[in-house]
Amino acid sequence: GDLNIAAVKPAMLRALVVERMDPVLFGYSYDYVGDLAETVSLVWPQPQGHIPNHMPTLAEVVGRLQAASRSDGPKVLARLLDDANISARFAIIKLVTGGLRIGVSARLAKQALADLGKVDVSEIEELWHGLTPPYTELFAWLEGRAEKPRSAALALFRPVMLSNAVDDGDLEKLDHSAYAAEWKWDGIRVQAVCEGGVRRLYSRTGDDVSGAFPDLAAAMAFEAALDGELLVGDPREATGTFSDLQQRLNRKSVSPKIQQRYPAFMRCYDALQIDGEDLRALAFTERRRRLEAFVQTLDPSRFDLSPLVEFPDWEALERLRQAPPHPIIEGVMLKRWDSPYLAGRPKGPWFKWKRDPHTIDAVLMYAQRGHGKRSSFYSDYTFGVWSGPEGSEELVPVGKAYFGFTDEELKEIDKYVRDNTIERFGPVRSVRADRRNGLVLEVAFEGLNRSTRHKSGVAMRFPRISRLRWDKPAAEADRIETLQALLDG
Repeated sequence: GDLNIAAVKPAMLRALVVERMDPVLFGYSYDYVGDLAETVSLVWPQPQGHIPNHMPTLAEVVGRLQAASRSDGPKVLARLLDDANISARFAIIKLVTGGLRIGVSARLAKQALADLGKVDVSEIEELWHGLTPPYTELFAWLEGRAEKPRSAALALFRPVMLSNAVDDGDLEKLDHSAYAAEWKWDGIRVQAVCEGGVRRLYSRTGDDVSGAFPDLAAAMAFEAALDGELLVGDPREATGTFSDLQQRLNRKSVSPKIQQRYPAFMRCYDALQIDGEDLRALAFTERRRRLEAFVQTLDPSRFDLSPLVEFPDWEALERLRQAPPHPIIEGVMLKRWDSPYLAGRPKGPWFKWKRDPHTIDAVLMYAQRGHGKRSSFYSDYTFGVWSGPEGSEELVPVGKAYFGFTDEELKEIDKYVRDNTIERFGPVRSVRADRRNGLVLEVAFEGLNRSTRHKSGVAMRFPRISRLRWDKPAAEADRIETLQALLDG
């Protein structure tokens, strides 16, 4: 997923295929199979008289495509696919389009590399974001053929420390006095790193997002690595909603008007390094003390401090969690006072305790085939609620979800979709949904934003199917006014 091959895009891959076969036949094949990589690997024609005599290595595939220009990319990829068998084609396409998903976490892969080289996993974590595929220098070091890679770059990303969700019974085992509590902000986690005049703003996964937030980067005149939440507004006056923050996300360029209307700032909650001193081995209480003093020296319109939440016991914190003072808060964070800053997701030092999700009853309207192992099932569901005056109500789409259900429930919904299809649009089916007929889904979601892009006027945050309501008539599903009341509240 982290591999970026600029010379290869899904649209270009489709264009290569339809140059070699009937486009209508390819369309039917793709609709039947449901996965682009699998379809192309199966239908790709072997060139007449061509005998594959060389199966490229993984490093060769990556190297040749990364070195290719956008104009040469199609030719290079076509030659690779010509030389490959069906299985290799599938792997190549998944790899270069970023769709290769194997059930191994990044942390487990790093631990395996550490075991290979008999080094501590923290050394792998430190190197990871400074290296690029196919990681030749890393493997040479781990196999004892070269020295440990060293990056000459400044302002490198530090692997972040992640939290575990609070499970039932967790708090009963914990001493509340051993933990600090902070609000959990509904923004984007970032890391601001400045070193030797180089300024970098990173996402939690290590992507450099400095260019998207030039207003914040311009204010990063310090020598430090800070961990915090990216928000918009003026922290001295008012913090914008996540919907406001979305106006700044995924933009290739940010106009002065957008920067002025939605100014970015960072709410800091940890210090990883200050003035060249690595603080990660220190206890949270000491890092917090250093952070509080350091933030006082920064531009208050661009940096502020995430406040601690005082609580006498878990019951009091539970009440605060469910009724936070600001809609941009989505719960609380718990951090052991004595915890060092550890990369990854260690169990015990940090917990996230989010507000209980909102739920509504909605009606299934459309279903689309999934991808990968779900390519044979209709697993992506668009659902709606009722809108309009009594007697002439109609369903308006309010969201789309593709997880939250079991494999058995997936089979049940898939059968319902096939049995109740009224229209088809390529891989999408429209299902019977009216006052007397329809499948009601209980949908859980984290929050709502106003949206001008959707007919309903709302957009859900992290929707998922929490329950199938086979027992509930479609006419009893929720109305759009229910969602509007949540927005207004």
